[in-house]
Amino acid sequence: MFAGDCTQPSMAVPLSPPPPDPQFVLRGTQSAVNALHFCGGAQAQGCPLLFSGSQSGLVHIWSLQTRRAVATLDGHGGQSVTWLKMLPQSPQLLSQGRDLRLCLWDLAEGRNAVVDSVHLESVGFCRSSVLAEGQARWMLAVPGKGIDEVQILEMPSKTSVCTLKPEADAKPGMPMCLGLWQAESSPRLLLLAGYEDGSVALWDVWERKVCSRVSCHEEPVMGLDFDSRKARGVSGSAGKALAVWSLDGQQALQVCSTHQLTNPGLSDVTIRPDRKILATAGWDHRIRVFHWRTMKPLAVLAFHSASVHCVAFATNGLLAAGSKDQRISVWSLYQRT
Repeated sequence: MFAGDCTQPSMAVPLSPPPPDPQFVLRGTQSAVNALHFCGGAQAQGCPLLFSGSQSGLVHIWSLQTRRAVATLDGHGGQSVTWLKMLPQSPQLLSQGRDLRLCLWDLAEGRNAVVDSVHLESVGFCRSSVLAEGQARWMLAVPGKGIDEVQILEMPSKTSVCTLKPEADAKPGMPMCLGLWQAESSPRLLLLAGYEDGSVALWDVWERKVCSRVSCHEEPVMGLDFDSRKARGVSGSAGKALAVWSLDGQQALQVCSTHQLTNPGLSDVTIRPDRKILATAGWDHRIRVFHWRTMKPLAVLAFHSASVHCVAFATNGLLAAGSKDQRISVWSLYQRT
């Protein structure tokens, strides 16, 4: 018998497939990318557009067909753009900058003009939130004048609806991220706010009161998203925990689970429109993808060479990530079926 015949056959160990490369990469912002937003309406003429906001104060509009910038908007005096949102069924874009301005852009028929703006009272990093009720009227939540305040405006009239100020003994610190929403079964306007002390609060805007508050993190909440159909949300912070929380029928928030990450610091978290997966933007240069129902980790995307500042999903499932390395990576992952 040959010696070789005595060796035990090796068992093949199935390996997980390696994470994919980006479908493509957008370059040319020439500064850190701090905000991203997809648009797939009439403005996009059948092909989704991607808006990016940069540290240098510019908003780039990217064609995902040609993979080039088709326009550049300059409305924030060289101050960082922190938030972007296209109004639904409208050719109007909102951009928030560190110049204390929130600009309303008219992008109809090739125009790139600021048609209105809102002066912001806070120089913090809190991103605004909008809830549109058709083209004629929409509600806007912005950081308020007081360090812990949120101001609600009716737009486009800029009428102040109310200022949401925590009770004196609450001391949550600054609001860090905001999410306006309305339950399908109720006309009540609600606001989810993540705070500097790591808590998430649910406000009843019309009653001007906190319905519920839950401590989710030991560090400031940097980003949150909410699935109104499942009454379930997720938040990331400057710490290592990704928190999942829910809202019961009595509008009470409760933490369902926390998921420890390898490295601390998330800049952004977003749930895909089909509510199947979610993505996070990490200070450790990584994009992490999770199954939304089970929170099973699905992928760690290690493409960027600096902190990832923002993530956004298109309605067709494409994922975009913007980084301090001045690049935008676009990914096709776990496509919708």
